Amino acid sequence: MSKNILIVATLDTKGKETRYMRSVLETLGLKPVLMDISMRGSIDSPAEITPAQVAAAGGSSLEEIRCSQQRSRITDITICGASKIALELHAEGRVDGVIAIGGSTGSLMATDVMRTLPFGIPKVMVSSTAALPGLSTRYIDTGDIILFHSVIEISGLSDMLKNVIDRAAYAMLGMVSDGVTSPKGGDNRAIAMTMLGPCEQCASMVHEELEKAGYQVIGFSAAGVCDRAMEKMIQQGFFHGVVDLAPGGVGEHLFGFMRDAGPERMESAGKAGIPQIISTCSVNHMTPSKSRYKSEYHERRKYDLDKLRTWIRLSPEELKLVAGAFAEKLNKSTGPTLVMVPLKGWSSVDAPGNPTFDPEEDRVFLEELQALLRPEIQLLPIDANMEEPEFAMALVTAAREMFSRSAGKPSRQI
Repeated sequence: MSKNILIVATLDTKGKETRYMRSVLETLGLKPVLMDISMRGSIDSPAEITPAQVAAAGGSSLEEIRCSQQRSRITDITICGASKIALELHAEGRVDGVIAIGGSTGSLMATDVMRTLPFGIPKVMVSSTAALPGLSTRYIDTGDIILFHSVIEISGLSDMLKNVIDRAAYAMLGMVSDGVTSPKGGDNRAIAMTMLGPCEQCASMVHEELEKAGYQVIGFSAAGVCDRAMEKMIQQGFFHGVVDLAPGGVGEHLFGFMRDAGPERMESAGKAGIPQIISTCSVNHMTPSKSRYKSEYHERRKYDLDKLRTWIRLSPEELKLVAGAFAEKLNKSTGPTLVMVPLKGWSSVDAPGNPTFDPEEDRVFLEELQALLRPEIQLLPIDANMEEPEFAMALVTAAREMFSRSAGKPSRQI
């Protein structure tokens, strides 16, 4: 059976190039469906999904979009409409992969649409601006998107540009082949786990022991982007449970720092009703960008992870605020929830002799959280450092028990 490939492009500016891409995909035996997201597009667009249909799905009309001088507004309408249509096609089983071609605006819009589709759907963005500083991370963000840098401008069907499009089309053919492993196993035993370098030993031991128990453990670097992606994948029903070793992105969002993981951080598992175990790696430290340093930050206790990254210790007042944010999120949980706090340091950074090591001050967080959590949510102190085997094994024991009780129960997609 032919695989359905959604092509997202602006035919008013990339018409010849997009039509060539469609012809190559057809030659390869694929079934392309062209979505035209032109904001100055023709009513008579040759695309299967026209700009008028995209505008209508976004709650507007092509006439309104063509007449508007508010570029940001009509861009948002177009992205909204295109995303809605893409999700509807996916729900009907009519999107096996998505490919796009464009410059700056086209790439920004197309990748926004791509990120609405679940992890595992092949996504290829052929862009002439993929290497511009700041744009590549904006294009990818939390999506599993392949950026194909065309190097040359996407303008005219030269042999060089045909070569670029040909290679992208053949890449898509490979990614939608039947031999590619499905991202969702059939046994519903996938566990999401956040991790960071300062709790790597704990994460490795938990990973190894849970795999011995028959679980697949999928790690996410809790630096602000990947843990945001984890939340989205939990919402899409990918996981049976969560081990959240490093939820520091909650406080980082509260204060607007570099590991900000967004407003939904540490909420998706609770809404989906799947079991979760929360711990505290990095929660007692902050990572403000140098441009946002307050003068008093220079007087704080700090630890240099390397020449580029410095962790600054939170104040007792800030620890209380973070504990309040934790409690507000966890109290909404509809599934089993356990908070495990190591009493002798929350990471390898929290070790005797390091300037930010202060277990007594960490108790401010512990006591505030205990006072605010619902009685049904257990808070379990462990007399060890997070990086010591005693803590990891206590967590593994709790996880095996909690996850086994929920075995076979599907998560609720949000």
